[in-house]
Amino acid sequence: MFNKILIANRGEIALRIMRACRELGVQSVAIHSSADADSLHVKYADESVCVGKNTSAESYLNIPNIIAAAEITGAEAIHPGYGFLAENAEFAQICEEDQFTWIGPSAGVIRQMGDKATAKSMAIAANVPVVPGTGLVDTVEEAALAAEQFGYPIIIKATAGGGGKGMRVARDEDELRVNYVAARTEAGASFVSDAVYIEKYLVNPRHVEVQLMGDSHGHMLHFGERDCSVQRRHQKLLEEAPSPAVDDDLRQRMGDAAVRLAKAVGYRSAGTVEFLLHEDGSFYFMEMNTRIQVEHPVTEMVTGVDLMKWMIRVAAGEAFDFTQDDIKVQGHAIECRINAENPERNFMPCPGRVFYYHAPGGPGVRVDTHVYSDYMVPPYYDSLLAKIITHGKDREEAVARMRRALTECVFEGLPTSTPFHLEVLDNPVFLEGKATTSFLEEELSHLQEGLRVRAKSEKA
Repeated sequence: MFNKILIANRGEIALRIMRACRELGVQSVAIHSSADADSLHVKYADESVCVGKNTSAESYLNIPNIIAAAEITGAEAIHPGYGFLAENAEFAQICEEDQFTWIGPSAGVIRQMGDKATAKSMAIAANVPVVPGTGLVDTVEEAALAAEQFGYPIIIKATAGGGGKGMRVARDEDELRVNYVAARTEAGASFVSDAVYIEKYLVNPRHVEVQLMGDSHGHMLHFGERDCSVQRRHQKLLEEAPSPAVDDDLRQRMGDAAVRLAKAVGYRSAGTVEFLLHEDGSFYFMEMNTRIQVEHPVTEMVTGVDLMKWMIRVAAGEAFDFTQDDIKVQGHAIECRINAENPERNFMPCPGRVFYYHAPGGPGVRVDTHVYSDYMVPPYYDSLLAKIITHGKDREEAVARMRRALTECVFEGLPTSTPFHLEVLDNPVFLEGKATTSFLEEELSHLQEGLRVRAKSEKA
């Protein structure tokens, strides 16, 4: 086991990794920007190093300074968490070349699976179903020919994309010609490449992902699925496990497909294979996330497996001490991401001071957060304040506990997405377990009306 790990991240995920380190008897090193000098992850770590000024580019994306921080503190391994440099193959390779253990898959695997066109080819080779699509399309004329072949609607995707960037849906040729240019422009501004490809666009699918992990001894396990269909602009807002749409047979087939792909690429560490699930039960590979996910706690809650500790143990060379048959899904878990944003104003980010914070508690409630009373939410990073996770014997109890937890949670001083989540939890489509990726678009007017009514009642 390692003696010291540097966490190349901030906020709640940095704290989550540090807690795993502490339980394993491993010292942790925090990095931080000037803006995060008073952040809780800095206070909690055994050591801390400032790696740059306020912006991400100057600090959390500053590879030379992060490597220097690892060197001067004597860290043996680097954990990237999620976001920032977590799926940066160059950073992983530099860590490996500089003799730091990278807590994640190899740089080669990150590079392979980070390119969506290559990942799709790997999925096809592993006999994993994929959505009909193309390789790279260099011109709008090629895109139009592909759309004619597959039939509209189609989706244009940046091959190096993520987080919903470089993605545009086209329902006819006129829209295709406009959105093709828009997708390539956004991809070029956001990533190292502006290359795009075309896929058939599935109308109203579910977004279902399979959590998996591999060790260095040839073992690859999956930990069931999560339903991430409640999302806005391809960004997940609420996740649950298991999916209301997945039965035992489908769970096994999706899990087997994810494991086949992971084995085919020689995967090690935690990762997620994301699928689009059609209402007829057919599923299609979408992408692989070569890192731990924001929503990993719901899987931990239903399986009882500490994924973060096992990421560290696997990186240290340990083999799993359990098998696939030992992994059982027990009950139901839901996660709500609480952001510093105003849902009544198109989810506008609202950085500022949290004058008072009170965390929810009680049976079946977990809170992952870096916030405390009098904490200043900086404007430079993601607006995530906390992840509230509830677990119950079934979905009904998990929902009831989430409602209770949300009403107990207090962030005074700035608006949050808490009221939005309460509206989702009261929505009939969600309660019936029928939410698809179009849920927010189709239900937005009802949710907004509920937010207005809720705001009026709170002021009265």
